[in-house]
Amino acid sequence: MAIAMKIASQISRSSWIRKMFEEGERLRKEFGAENIFDFTLGNPDVEPPESFRRELLELVSNPVPGMHRYMNNAGYHETRSAVAERISRDSDITVPAENIIMTCGAGGALNVVLKTILNPGEEVIILAPFFVEYKFYIDNHGGVPVEVWTDKETFQLDIDAIKDAITSKTRAVIICSPNNPTGVIYPAESLKQLGDILKNIYRENGHLIYVISDEPYARIAFDGNSVPNIFPLVESSIIVTSHSKDLALPGERIGYIAANPRMSTAAQFMEGAVFSNRVLGFVNAPAMMQRLVAKLQNESVDIAEYQKKRDLLVNELTGMGFTMVKPDGAFYIFPKSPLDDDVEFVKLAQKFHILLVPGAGFGAPGFFRIAYCFDSGMIERSIPAWRALAKECGLTSLPDTL
Repeated sequence: MAIAMKIASQISRSSWIRKMFEEGERLRKEFGAENIFDFTLGNPDVEPPESFRRELLELVSNPVPGMHRYMNNAGYHETRSAVAERISRDSDITVPAENIIMTCGAGGALNVVLKTILNPGEEVIILAPFFVEYKFYIDNHGGVPVEVWTDKETFQLDIDAIKDAITSKTRAVIICSPNNPTGVIYPAESLKQLGDILKNIYRENGHLIYVISDEPYARIAFDGNSVPNIFPLVESSIIVTSHSKDLALPGERIGYIAANPRMSTAAQFMEGAVFSNRVLGFVNAPAMMQRLVAKLQNESVDIAEYQKKRDLLVNELTGMGFTMVKPDGAFYIFPKSPLDDDVEFVKLAQKFHILLVPGAGFGAPGFFRIAYCFDSGMIERSIPAWRALAKECGLTSLPDTL
């Protein structure tokens, strides 16, 4: 075999999102792009805010001497300071620049954190439904993923289930809020409960368990909701994130790690993470993007546009008989599959040129994911196809959102 057996096995179990995206490419060639309704990949079609273009033009027109050279492995100090200032304001906790590492996106950040903290065989709790790459990232560094369901009706944290899953080998819990794929926001009370449990475990036997908060959607919240900052609620917390969603820069791979200054091990963690960032080969986040995002920490894409798209789809689909939790943020909906087999439902949807991702791809069979970070015109054109699909599935009831 030309590649490792383990990689071959993982490829066969890899992301449904990519599989469906590739199917979409085939269908677009056959039927024309305007006739395919692709809700698979969370790849925003909105453009970055105007301030990004303005700052980019300024940087290109007036280059900083040496701006393409190597920098400190943690990133430019001015960028880390800007990030730290934003987190300090959001958390009401003073976060020093020394607690920030600029990274190659959230994926790079997660791998750096896991390499830094995991010993072989240690466990990381992931909360279903979850982003499937978590399992591969954990495996990259010798860890063992432990799947724990959130509440299946609300997708909120099941604190008792998390507590029951903790063993002497547990090293971390990964959370994502607003969640991919459900769009729910975990409230401060639940996060504090989790933090108190982990704090008591550490006090009783010195067993340190981190909460890794994966936050690429943290600035995309609807209906006046806000996403609680993890630092005041969980002492042993680490933020990993990117600007792929809030600044619509997924192709630039720019993100960061932030360590809670309340964590007694923060300095040692940062030393390990800077080293891990280097030896994993990420080394530095892109220099130009670091300089740009330093000036854009208070900027965001237009959240109102995402909320309009959410409302359109939620209202239309519930009227057809689909059942779902109304998302609080991000740009995903995670309805129940009207067929027992969510994979079969997704295949049926292709008959109507609708491309979806089965819940099985997120560790949650029985559901399916809709990404709605696309052109409103495509979403509106898809409504007749959704109605035909609903009719094919025998949906006749008109349930409210949960």
